[in-house]
Amino acid sequence: MATSYLSPGVYVEEVDRGIKPIEGVGTSVAAFIGFTECAEEPGRNGAAPVSLLNQATLITNWNQYTAKFGGFVPGAYLPQAVYGYFANGGGRCYVISLSTFGVSNDPARALPAQATLPCGADPKSESLLIKARQGGPAGNTITVSVKHATPPGEEQAKGDNDAFTLIVQRGGEAERFEGLTFGGGDNNVETLVNTKSKWVQVQVARKTGKLVERRPAEGTYALQGGEIKALAVSGQQFEGDVARREGLGALEAIDDVTMVCVPDLMSAYQRGDIPLDTVQGVQKTLLDHCERMRYRFAILDAPPGIKPQQIHDWKQNQARYDSKYGALYYPWLSVPNPFGASGANMLVPPSGYIAGIYARTDSQRGVHKAPANETISGAVGLEFNLTKGEQEGLNPVGINCLRAFPGRGIRVWGARTLASDPAWRYINVRRLFNFVEASIERGTQWVVFEPNDADLWARVRRDVTAFLRQVWRSGALFGATPEQAFYVKCDEELNPPEVRDVGQLIIEVGMAPVKPAEFVIFRISQWAGPSGEV
Repeated sequence: MATSYLSPGVYVEEVDRGIKPIEGVGTSVAAFIGFTECAEEPGRNGAAPVSLLNQATLITNWNQYTAKFGGFVPGAYLPQAVYGYFANGGGRCYVISLSTFGVSNDPARALPAQATLPCGADPKSESLLIKARQGGPAGNTITVSVKHATPPGEEQAKGDNDAFTLIVQRGGEAERFEGLTFGGGDNNVETLVNTKSKWVQVQVARKTGKLVERRPAEGTYALQGGEIKALAVSGQQFEGDVARREGLGALEAIDDVTMVCVPDLMSAYQRGDIPLDTVQGVQKTLLDHCERMRYRFAILDAPPGIKPQQIHDWKQNQARYDSKYGALYYPWLSVPNPFGASGANMLVPPSGYIAGIYARTDSQRGVHKAPANETISGAVGLEFNLTKGEQEGLNPVGINCLRAFPGRGIRVWGARTLASDPAWRYINVRRLFNFVEASIERGTQWVVFEPNDADLWARVRRDVTAFLRQVWRSGALFGATPEQAFYVKCDEELNPPEVRDVGQLIIEVGMAPVKPAEFVIFRISQWAGPSGEV
């Protein structure tokens, strides 16, 4: 209601009749679900560390990831996926750790690294068993060195001196225990080392014979075999629960996620925790999640070790994979192995690397550009080198191939969704509509509860048209003019009295998205030249 004017004068009023610009939403925020080395962050003011298990945690760079979730760890593909995401242009992402493979307080899971030392007098006989105090891969960094108090062969002259020195090293630190013996007293090797060492425990393996014969041989020994035994996981753990904010369900409360990857679905399959049918069931749940959330896209990995004809049959036998909200990539990538010797490689699922390429393409070209014909940073090879003929059988059924080209590196050579509907065949079309729909939804919240009249219709048309004109100018829509590229309709025809009476306002928007030039065809023929030309 207008302000009451009771005395003469000049009054200035602000009237909100200007345009309410619609801002484009982000399109490049990935979410990763799987296993990590650890999952905790330091507590505040000296408090105990805070667990991050089954929590969607925002990460913006690799250093931040390692501070919260550790680094690479055997048995987990999520760290490689996040690393590949950042290496290929990814920015922000969410990480959900279902389990940790680097730290565990469960002695049944935390297997300690150990080394068995042979006897100096008889190398075939065991002298000492040395175990890391802390279970897990951290113990694999420990080495122990043995030095004798007297050189070999001089024990008799020295009165069978069985004393030796044990040096325990971890990183740049060392523990030194001198004058150790298998005899009784304070210098007994078990008594002294097990009481004072921070890193190892020892156990005498040979309990009979002369002390000097039982003494361990000189040398340096590395502890090995430390690991966190994987917990058996089920498909339900990946799917999680919305109420408890676990697994995939934890992402329903986060609005800005636009891509979802579950790389450790494959590590669980390789360990035998889940069968291939469960892999397919979880992937279907992931596609359903993206359809329900509307503005998300699932990046799926093909199973490992499957040849081209097998992946064709595997995908074709799964009619439930018909979805415009996801894409499937094949084969796996070969990347440098952080656990092996220099020059060693390992195979990893490609989804994290592909998500980074989505983000890089969005940043450099726009969401309307197909995320294909792009090099994969960090990849040094492929599980299978596909031929053109093999891809001709995979591309039509929606399997996006990764190919190695001489002189051009390893590239993404496909841009199709899993949809059978030709209108939604291409990834960039689906993601463009996700972008436009999400932007319009967020940018027109002011319309709710406004008077539903012709003035409101005009304002909505104006705002949406202004936004779509920007989208057209970016090259995302096909047409020489805005009128050819899109239309916005909001009038009495769409909003008659019976529609307004139930509180509805209907706006119709049509767009002509650009499609990728998937098949480039040159028609070349001989030409005699202009008539009469010599």
